[in-house]
Amino acid sequence: MIPKETIDKIYSAAKIEEVVSDYVTLHKRGANLIGLCPFHNEKTGSFTVSPSKGIYKCFGCGASGHSVGFIMEIEQCSYVEALKQLGKKYHIEVEERQLSADEQQRQDDRESMFVVNDYCNQWFQQQLWETEEGKAIGLSYFRERGLRDDIIRKFQLGYSPEKGNPLALSLKKKGFDEKYITNNVDTKIGCGVCGKSEDGRLYDRFRDRVMFPIFTVSGKPVAFAGRILKKKENVGKYVNSPDSIIYSKTNELYGIFQAKQTIARKDLCYLVEGQMDAISMHQSGIENVVASGGTALTKPQIRLIKRFTSNITVLYDGDAAGIHAALRGIDMFLEEGFNVKVVLLPDGEDPDSYAQSHDASEFIRYIESNQTDFIRFKSALLSKDAGDDPHKRAELIKDITSSIAIIPDQITRQVYVKDTADRLHMDEQLLTREVIRLRREKVAEAEKRRNSETENSTPAETVSPAFPGTRNTPVSSGKKEEPVSRLEKNYYNLMQMIVQFGEQPVEIEETILSIGDVIILTLENDEIKPPKAVYQHIIDEFKRHSKDEGFRAETFYKFHPDPEISSMAVEMIASPYRWVEAHDENRLGELVIQLLFEIKLTVIETQIEELNTGLKEAQQTGDWERMKTLLSYQPELLQRRNEISKQLGNRIITL
Repeated sequence: MIPKETIDKIYSAAKIEEVVSDYVTLHKRGANLIGLCPFHNEKTGSFTVSPSKGIYKCFGCGASGHSVGFIMEIEQCSYVEALKQLGKKYHIEVEERQLSADEQQRQDDRESMFVVNDYCNQWFQQQLWETEEGKAIGLSYFRERGLRDDIIRKFQLGYSPEKGNPLALSLKKKGFDEKYITNNVDTKIGCGVCGKSEDGRLYDRFRDRVMFPIFTVSGKPVAFAGRILKKKENVGKYVNSPDSIIYSKTNELYGIFQAKQTIARKDLCYLVEGQMDAISMHQSGIENVVASGGTALTKPQIRLIKRFTSNITVLYDGDAAGIHAALRGIDMFLEEGFNVKVVLLPDGEDPDSYAQSHDASEFIRYIESNQTDFIRFKSALLSKDAGDDPHKRAELIKDITSSIAIIPDQITRQVYVKDTADRLHMDEQLLTREVIRLRREKVAEAEKRRNSETENSTPAETVSPAFPGTRNTPVSSGKKEEPVSRLEKNYYNLMQMIVQFGEQPVEIEETILSIGDVIILTLENDEIKPPKAVYQHIIDEFKRHSKDEGFRAETFYKFHPDPEISSMAVEMIASPYRWVEAHDENRLGELVIQLLFEIKLTVIETQIEELNTGLKEAQQTGDWERMKTLLSYQPELLQRRNEISKQLGNRIITL
């Protein structure tokens, strides 16, 4: 176990706003900070960070948590891994706790792979700077490409030797497990820095290449791209690390770790294609630049950029290939709500060569003079191709309106419609109607997908107590749903009272008890089972720890090591009881009793409804014995309902 003192130190040191701002651009809004949620696709920021409460909450997707929980979610790591990462950030030593077998294996796999990548990254750099072959071939290549030594070191570039399998030998000598050196395509375990021949021998995957390490947003070496220096038949220019449990090429952008702070500060990102393009621009003084790595853009990559800015300028070569590359994937930027600009460099130039021959001010001046928004770029380009051909012009208009239709902001769409109508000499109303039609089609398609998913899903069983002689079947619709939803709502409110005020004393019938004890004793005496397992966990943890010295429910649950409990607690803290203006013990006691009576009433009403359903079924099937049994329960249930309704009526508080 990690000592509680160590965990407390980390939670105290890890300010939520500092932790989140490493991944998300935050803006001040009152007492809180707000940004775009990194966990789901959104156009307008609903991701809120509360420094005073030490939590984050997305009001779009519902994600919530504290600093450790945020690292667990964003890095897809375990509780211990998150504590270690924050401990390292704040210079706090973290001791291991005993993990389950599955947790331990998952952690071991991930950590081992990062250790392998880190070792290989250092080894490739050592080959570049400290071996004769590396200096003569690799370092000479980078210097011939115009890179300064400080930039080579900044991007941690390296070299993999031509002959033999020295990396594989070095890794084996250091005792690294073979499964982390190679890669299993089924389990995605292993970094794939080495391959394995049919006779079982290991070989270096990146032999005879200069090496470009790829880093996560937080700066971990997650993969490599190796560029060959000598032309060989049937050998690709680049070899990349295979997908694994720590790396997916569709999720990463080259240079994001080095560029993220400048992107956020300038509120602008330049996107280029190759690694050398990004590196050369950094060297020229333009540091807010990332590279797609020569692959087609993906939504995860675009959303990665959107953590830091919604302004993107795409730089491509001025040749035909560069022009067509500029068209690919740009619609995805528009759909994500980006302000997209496109810059085509002069023929024969790419960002790398242009950065080598121009300083930052000259490069930026060229960009500002030649950039154009994507819709204008696309209409000008396609108009040139279409010429006077009516069919091609019609296709051109459809192509452009389809791009306009996916822009989420209505005002921006209308501005583009007007501009396109003027440029193409079209009727503005006609284009507007076409854009509206396309957007309606998109909404209809999304609705159809949602309905299809709903039809294919399996309904959950009701959480109401099963009544003797009735079936505990799923509630479908209509009136049957209300008691269940009321039960869940009121049970949630009770758990929220435990989380926020559990340790506070209240007087109930001249007896002083904590709010948590009142709730738990009542629920257990009435045998009211929680509708969710996490509620039972909250109850069990209160019973175990409420008598601990210094126990404070809100802090205890917010920082609980079980992510399900802490996530639920943060959600409850982020949405506090609006009707409790002050922690008045008499008022809280009244609220608790009212909620308990409402739950009792809901349970009774659910049982009565189940009984009535059973009576109808028995009557339809002629099962008179079952009907007689069910009728024997009816008077008692109705009497209990009336008693609880009367008690509740005498205690009602306006919520």
